[in-house]
Amino acid sequence: MTRLLVAALNGGHSNVVYASVPVTPAELAGETARVVAAGATEVHVHPRRGDGEESLEPADVAAAIEAIRASVPGAPISVTTGAWIEPDPHRRAVTISRWRVLPNSASVNAHEDGALDVARVLRDRGVAVEVGLFTITAAEEFVRGPLRTLAARILIEPIDRPSMLALYDARSILELLDRHGVDQPRLLHGDGANTWPVLRRARQLGISCRVGFEDTFHLPDGTPAPHNAALIQAAQSAS
Repeated sequence: MTRLLVAALNGGHSNVVYASVPVTPAELAGETARVVAAGATEVHVHPRRGDGEESLEPADVAAAIEAIRASVPGAPISVTTGAWIEPDPHRRAVTISRWRVLPNSASVNAHEDGALDVARVLRDRGVAVEVGLFTITAAEEFVRGPLRTLAARILIEPIDRPSMLALYDARSILELLDRHGVDQPRLLHGDGANTWPVLRRARQLGISCRVGFEDTFHLPDGTPAPHNAALIQAAQSAS
């Protein structure tokens, strides 16, 4: 199985918080070219409105995807479907059903209201569903629920956790998936202080991983990363 190194280019951050965060379609396209040249196999993006706020609207999603594909044809693109962008589950699913330009995959957080409906809309439109498991509880519900049958990939995200607890959660979720015979590909994704410990664990286990300005602004030695490509380069040498 091919091990992926996914560059999470921006997340919910703005370039007001950190100047190098790509926000506009042109910035996302340019950053994609740089991370792919640095060794990334896929990009994950949070499309934005004209005012820089995250968006699930068809025109905004299309603008980001089209710019990236024009810059780096063939680069796989994942987008978010985060409930914080559109809290109403029905409106979120309807908005996604109206996407006119489709990503290769989209992340759906298992714990969010409306996750199953969003996953069904994506699956029906031919978009691979990447199910995000933030907690052990979410994983326990996932392995027994209908969302499991819709998942093309499992994203294990012990975010907002100290490093030791994040590693414990990641191990527990991986073991739970194994016990229940969940055989979809897995991908580990940390954030903040646990980014590099989680990424190193992924490399030790031979599991795909994700890193970028969505996760951290710092290299393993604590120095600020000048761009996403520097994080991708560091990820390849982390051990």
